[in-house]
Amino acid sequence: MTFVQLIDCRTSRFDEMDRLMDRWVEQTKGKRTATHNMIGKDRSDEGHFVEIVEFPSYEEAMRNSQLPETDRIFNEMVALCDEMPTFTDLDVVRDEQLNGDTARRFFETLGTRGELPPMNDLLVEDYHDHDPANPQDVIGMDAARREFAMWRAGFDFSFTIEDQMAQGDRVCTRWTWNATHKGEFLGIAPTGRKVSMTGTTIHRCSPDGKLAEGWWQYDRLALMAQLGALEGLER
Repeated sequence: MTFVQLIDCRTSRFDEMDRLMDRWVEQTKGKRTATHNMIGKDRSDEGHFVEIVEFPSYEEAMRNSQLPETDRIFNEMVALCDEMPTFTDLDVVRDEQLNGDTARRFFETLGTRGELPPMNDLLVEDYHDHDPANPQDVIGMDAARREFAMWRAGFDFSFTIEDQMAQGDRVCTRWTWNATHKGEFLGIAPTGRKVSMTGTTIHRCSPDGKLAEGWWQYDRLALMAQLGALEGLER
């Protein structure tokens, strides 16, 4: 179970404390068990700071606290505080990557059968799509829907999410696309063949949690080979 520790402190010497944390990161390289560290400043009290440190488990946090570098840095941190910092230990009982959930719903929506549902809840109006296979970027929700419709007209397909990472306003999704070629696609008559591709899409999310931009990487050449479009070129 993921474990989070909150360290609440007051200091008028944050710049020194910031340099101290840089030193701790450097000294514990290859030893520390913390996976994520973040410090927040209270907007209503400029001397109030909260450090949030994430660990894979409580046991890993305890192992981290037993490092001699951690003990030494902690004593130096206390000296920079106006008063003794307080600690709150939290077992994480719910952890949602909301931007990641939006990206997942996007891929699920693309693969739905029948008419493409409205995507107003998924895409911003001026959504910007980057696909290296297209001569120009696709800009705007209406243009994006037309692009998606072209693929949906040519294939019955679904995405399987293999991996996903979310950080800040970016979500990176590694996917597998499995499809049946049911309609004309880029001038290729329907073959009924089952085809597949793997690829990666990076999405940038807007402040309200919608997808604002997308960058696609996939092997369209391999798809064309599966459709038989390269057979004449191989002779």
